[in-house]
Amino acid sequence: MEEALLAVHPRAHIESVRRHCETGTAFDLDTPTSPGSWNAALHAAGGAVALVDALLDGEAPTGFSALRPPGHHAEPARAMGFCLFANISVAARHAIDVRGAERVLILDWDVHHGNGTQAIFDSAPEVLFASIHQWPFWPGTGALGDAGSGAGAGYTINLPVPRGSGEDEWLALVEHVVVPAARAYAPDLILVSAGFDAHRDDPLAECNLEAVSFAHMALHVRSLADELGVPAGAVLEGGYDLEALAASAAATMTALASGGAPPSVEPGPLVTAATEQVGRYWPDVRA
Repeated sequence: MEEALLAVHPRAHIESVRRHCETGTAFDLDTPTSPGSWNAALHAAGGAVALVDALLDGEAPTGFSALRPPGHHAEPARAMGFCLFANISVAARHAIDVRGAERVLILDWDVHHGNGTQAIFDSAPEVLFASIHQWPFWPGTGALGDAGSGAGAGYTINLPVPRGSGEDEWLALVEHVVVPAARAYAPDLILVSAGFDAHRDDPLAECNLEAVSFAHMALHVRSLADELGVPAGAVLEGGYDLEALAASAAATMTALASGGAPPSVEPGPLVTAATEQVGRYWPDVRA
């Protein structure tokens, strides 16, 4: 596990997490620790890696790693937002460096922008990172025009949505922006940062998805994976209403496992705005 973590985090960060956990010292107000946090963090990152291994070994076409703490806010040398290690980034880097994947798609549908994932892969074309998130909102990153840098320019797709956005807005962005770009990218593996805090009952956000909304997004993911002939897996991120979290996670697992025709929605104004930006890099994305 240490080798997998070191591919994303410097050793000083790993040791800092260990020390904070041993003493139960918080990194900040949003990122407390306890003596049990160290093992939990290792299991969360390790579970994401194990998911990738199982998918690439052909054990199943889809899978779900239901472990916490979450990871998509953890930057290479910074723990934040409940996140100690960048679980899905560690798993994606393992897929590329150890398992031979050439291209990985990460779709982040947590209501908060996956700033850590973007920071890790900002200049890396081997990962196409797409994030749908409430905007403006914590952590303040993820503007539509932020598309990555250097060799990774165009390989970050930020899709901010306003407060109050519901299923039609989120599904339209998945169907008309993420899927066409991902189809052109042709990943060897699809991973989802599956946060469920865009649910209408979640206390930390202001979007209006239902459990079935996450199932519908998962159907688009499964349909794309089947079309490309690649595996797809989800890694648990946020979600802070326990009933909404349980229902949404279960709905996502069922949709990923069973598949089926995903629902289609009209593009809408958010897609039109996104097309102007994303279409510069991915011409297949059209309103």
